[in-house]
Amino acid sequence: MAQDPYQELGVSRGASPAEIKKAFHKLAKQHHPDANPGNAASEEKFKRASSAFDLLSDADKRRKFDAGEIDADGREISRGYSGSPFTAGAGGGGRGGFASRGQDVRARLEIDLEEAILGAKRRIAFTDGRTLDVAIPKGAIDGQVLRLKGQGSPGRAGAGDALIELIIRPHAVFRREGENLVMDLPVSAPDAILGGKVQAPTPEGPVTLSVPAGSNSGTVLRLKKRGLADAHGHRGDLLARLVVTLPEGPDPALEAFARTWRQERPYSPRARA
Repeated sequence: MAQDPYQELGVSRGASPAEIKKAFHKLAKQHHPDANPGNAASEEKFKRASSAFDLLSDADKRRKFDAGEIDADGREISRGYSGSPFTAGAGGGGRGGFASRGQDVRARLEIDLEEAILGAKRRIAFTDGRTLDVAIPKGAIDGQVLRLKGQGSPGRAGAGDALIELIIRPHAVFRREGENLVMDLPVSAPDAILGGKVQAPTPEGPVTLSVPAGSNSGTVLRLKKRGLADAHGHRGDLLARLVVTLPEGPDPALEAFARTWRQERPYSPRARA
């Protein structure tokens, strides 16, 4: 049986969802297997923290645990005595066999950033040849463990569970900063100088952004609620950092303009730093 999930994460029973999430992120970063290759102790701590977060980040599971309706593994707690856990052996010789539950099985599932944000269905294959359809919830978190009841190894008292750890792949465009997404957005020199409309990618598809006149590289345009979602559906923002980009190849007209500008209107960007 798992330890108390509050103790696993190092939070009080009155901890807010944000405090629980922060504690999990700290432990996940410290003990993630990728950061501790071959360290069995860290891997076990990571798994236990993930399991604890899986329970406490689900409002219904947390309520049931606090009320004593389920244990730290998410299993229902029997109310009252319902008979001996031993069953009579073959031949009725008085010796019994303990009806044990099957073992849990664990697997890692890599998902795309868009799947973590929007949710998806994926099929995972186990080493024993079984396949299992996994529903990825909206707002999935890197390192989050999904517990699929009864999908583990069989046992006389029922099958164990399947514990699926979600790993969000790095994205070619978006970088994660907490619940926000950050991207570099190339814009032409005329659009940066004069202002203009440009298309920008988002996890849900492209949108049109207005670039303010006089924008420099590093200017940030914020698209609210286009970032990652947390366990409660609250989404961060998408931050588009403008990168002023010159045309490819030589441009004599642009070069002539730049020479005249440098001579007649000199300025030093470094003086602003």
